[in-house]
Amino acid sequence: MTLDQIMTELEGYGSESTKKILMKHGAKEPFFGVKVADLKKIVKKTKKQHELSLELYATGNSDAMYLAGLIADEKQITKAQLQEWVQQAYWYMISEYTVPWIAAETPYGFELGMEWIKSDQEMIAAAGWSTLSSYASVNPDSELDIATYESLLDHVAENIHAAPNRVRYTMNAFVIAVGSYIKSLTDKANEAAALIGKVSVDMGGTACKVPLATTYIQKVADRGSIGKKRKMARC
Repeated sequence: MTLDQIMTELEGYGSESTKKILMKHGAKEPFFGVKVADLKKIVKKTKKQHELSLELYATGNSDAMYLAGLIADEKQITKAQLQEWVQQAYWYMISEYTVPWIAAETPYGFELGMEWIKSDQEMIAAAGWSTLSSYASVNPDSELDIATYESLLDHVAENIHAAPNRVRYTMNAFVIAVGSYIKSLTDKANEAAALIGKVSVDMGGTACKVPLATTYIQKVADRGSIGKKRKMARC
């Protein structure tokens, strides 16, 4: 499929009701309001296509940008291209999912995550924490810098409540991810989660809630899934 063909198909899948919901969460024009389930129908046709993913992302259309992440080729996308993507990720569906997912599947995911969390730009810092979370979820512990992940838990516990809005959300998710995917740090993550307690995040007047890290990690433990890795970050 060509870029024009996909944009036409996206427009056909768009709905005003979905658009209104996404705008409450932060999406801005231009976009059509396409459900993720419909985006995945297009993914079945295109599979992974590097150049097409770059074209889609460059449109600035939120639906196309999200789709770009789903068809991006982690073996071909470069560090420089991911740097461009994170700079253009203007709302959380792109900054906390699209960009981190593909970044985490590359060999330089950890490096980028560590760089991004130091940014003074909220969306980039949030992308960094999400990238580190996803990186931990898809890589064996033997390939992770466990000491750094441990120190980051301390950093989150000390700084989360003073961090920018979406950074608070992704820091909380980071604690959950470490506790769930890095077995040797589950106890440490639980200690951090207990210190952190409830995290307040402005969800834009939507019904979305911030998960309590202690409760979430316990649910993962109860189903016997602590330490079980994902095949891929994207979903």
